[in-house]
This record gives sequence, C-alpha cells and structure tokens, in this order.
Amino acid sequence: MSRKLKRKKSLWYRIHQNEKVQSAETVLLPLLFGFLFMIMWQTQKLHTLLHTDTFTLPLPSRILTIIADNSDKIMLNVNATVIVTLAGLVAGSLIGYGIAVLAALFPKWGSCGLKIIAAFNAIPIVALAPVMTNWTKDVSNHADIRSMVAKIMVVTIVCIANMSINAYRGLTELKPFSEDLMCSYAASKRVTLIKLRLPNSVPYIFTALKVAVPSSVISALVSEYFAEYIVGVGRQIRENIVLAQYSSAWAYIVVACLIGIIMYAVLMIAQSFMLKKRA
Repeated sequence: MSRKLKRKKSLWYRIHQNEKVQSAETVLLPLLFGFLFMIMWQTQKLHTLLHTDTFTLPLPSRILTIIADNSDKIMLNVNATVIVTLAGLVAGSLIGYGIAVLAALFPKWGSCGLKIIAAFNAIPIVALAPVMTNWTKDVSNHADIRSMVAKIMVVTIVCIANMSINAYRGLTELKPFSEDLMCSYAASKRVTLIKLRLPNSVPYIFTALKVAVPSSVISALVSEYFAEYIVGVGRQIRENIVLAQYSSAWAYIVVACLIGIIMYAVLMIAQSFMLKKRA
C-alpha cells in the first residue's frame, strides 16, 4: 500500500498557529501601529499627509506638556466626567437588565416593550442632551446638581437599550432541553430564573457592556457640550475650541480617549475573571 506523504507545514505557519504567539500579536501589533503613528505625528509627516499645521494639530510633545502643566484642573474635569459615565452606565445597565428579565418572564408583553426600548438607539445624543438639560431645570436650585442629573439621564438612556436587548437574548437563548429539564423537575418560574436564566445571561451582559462602556463615555462627553454647568472633559474640549486653544482641546481629547481605554480595559479584566470562573 502506498503511503500518502503529508506535506510538512512551514515554520512560519507553525509559529503563527501557536496560541501564545497569537496572544502576543493581539498586543504587539496595535502597539507597533501606535508607535509608528506617534513617530509620524511627532516628525510632522502626518501633518504633510493631512495638509495641516501644528497649530490645528499640535505635536504629541506639546499635548503632553499641557497635560502635565494642568494636571490638577484636568483631573477635576476627569472626575466629573467619570462620575457621570459610571453613574449613567450602572443605572442604564440595571434598568435595561430589569426590563430584560420582565420581558423574559412575560413574553407577550416583553417583545413589544423591547421594540420600544430598541427605538432609544435611534435618538441622537445631540438632540437628547439639550432636552434633558431643559427637563431638569427645576430639579435643584444649584446648577451643578441640575447639570449632573441631566448628564446622567442622557448616559442612562443610551445604555438601557443595549443592555436590555443583549440580556434578553441571554435569558431566553438557553441550552437545548435545559428548560425542559427544569419543567420536568416542576421548577417554578422563580427557580428557573435564578438557577438557569440568570447564570446563562452573564456572557451576554459582558457583550452588552463592551458596547455600553464606549457609548457611555461618548454620551457623557457630548452631554457636557450642552450642560448648564461648565465642568467636564467634553465641556473643556468645546470651550477650548471656541477660544481657538487647539493645543488644550487636544489635551482634553487625549484624556477622553484614556478614560475610554482604561474603562474598557477594566471591563475586559473583569470579563476574563468572571468567565474563567464559570468555565
């Protein structure tokens, strides 16, 4: 019998298929791209490519200098933005998850309710923020409290729809025959919810949060543009652009990006910890 000769895989293919190499690539390649991008920016190659100048697009060294020299003021605005982001994210996620639970327990009404909630995604933040600012003008006599409530409401509304839709999938898309098994044990709706539906929805919660975290940061920044009280990273971006202080505006833009990156990194760490324990 003639033996079939197996083609030996190349060294490059075997290296590339290694799990450790693939994990390293997911970190090293973005870092390499970012490093090359920063070199092009600092050496003004990017300015030549985009046909701009260092006044409109300041050099990274200039931006870092502004951040270092104004760290106290920047941190004050960062704290205001982070509080709004986290408060709105938590409130929106809890409300969205509660809606998903009700929809899973009462399917006839739940499907209609989810469609209405999904319509929230079509509301532009630039239209929602001024409405909330006017709506909350009688909440308090203090402008900072009124602005805080309005901004948190904007972030909350943005996060509700995403969480409710994804959580509903996790609560209803169960493993085959698992719900039938609970029925065979004569388990009540409450027991089925606690023992089966809620644990099954955990991965879907993190899927929702992967979208909700960046959205909450963006909605907080945009809502600060229209807020009554002049505080927050988003408001400082607007004020500096109006005054043609582009270097300061870019400093706050970099800080806003860092807020989103750090929050997303914390989420990914929490996801790996939680889902690893489930496995």
